[in-house]
Amino acid sequence: MSDQDLSPIGREVEAILGKLVAEKKIDAPMLPEVASQVLALSNDPDSDAAQLAKLIQSDQALAGHVMRIANSAAYTPNASMISLQQAIARLGMTLITDIAIAASLNTKLFKAPKFTKRIAEIWGHAVSTAVWGKEVARLSQRNVEASFLCGLLHSIGRPAILQVIHDVTNKLGQDIELEEALYLEEHFHVAFGEVIVQKWGMPIIVQEAVQYYQQYQQVKEISEQAMIVHGAAKLASGTLMLEVSELTDILKGIVEEPVFADLNLYEDDLTKLIQLSGQVKASMEAMRV
Repeated sequence: MSDQDLSPIGREVEAILGKLVAEKKIDAPMLPEVASQVLALSNDPDSDAAQLAKLIQSDQALAGHVMRIANSAAYTPNASMISLQQAIARLGMTLITDIAIAASLNTKLFKAPKFTKRIAEIWGHAVSTAVWGKEVARLSQRNVEASFLCGLLHSIGRPAILQVIHDVTNKLGQDIELEEALYLEEHFHVAFGEVIVQKWGMPIIVQEAVQYYQQYQQVKEISEQAMIVHGAAKLASGTLMLEVSELTDILKGIVEEPVFADLNLYEDDLTKLIQLSGQVKASMEAMRV
């Protein structure tokens, strides 16, 4: 599809989206308070497990989600944990922080009933990219802790675009074809995502990952996190498409992409990456809220 293929309503929505981007009048969904506090705590070198447990417990729904994920087969296949303190002690603050952020930043941030299924798909891919990002960063000896958040938010502009399309078409009393909405999503999501992570006060490393993940090769000073997210997003797409038993062949093709050579991952590293597919898929499924 191209601009010429858009219907009159498609062109009208495109003009509205373009104006929002040009004027930087993009409304970011409210960042859940507990997510903001968890992020702040994760960046505080003096924070401890007791503080993290207390913070998560302040939101009963979030605490329930975190414990459900922590007790899933992906993380604790042999024993159940009964408290957040126990989960943090066994799994570590970093992993529990990742789980809490993924559980609080979810599809409920957006209210676009026309695109509920697509938003769920986007979020599933984002979670998978986050989990793969940590593994890619670990094998390439880069920043593992930042990679989860970068992967989780790399496509945050996509559901935001769909939210605007939903609101605009409702206001105009018209419907738009899904194909057109997906075309506009692809065209504008980076610009929307960039503004959202800026408004949320995300670290520069996250902002760069969102801005450059699709075109890391074209920027003068390559953002390592953008490169990691680029590779992780490709792995995520393959992981979502297939069952674990079918993953090996498709992932062998994906790891031949130039980004993995750019990350200085060699044959042994790529073999290890492919072998992680079942573990990553299990983690991804566990984190879906």
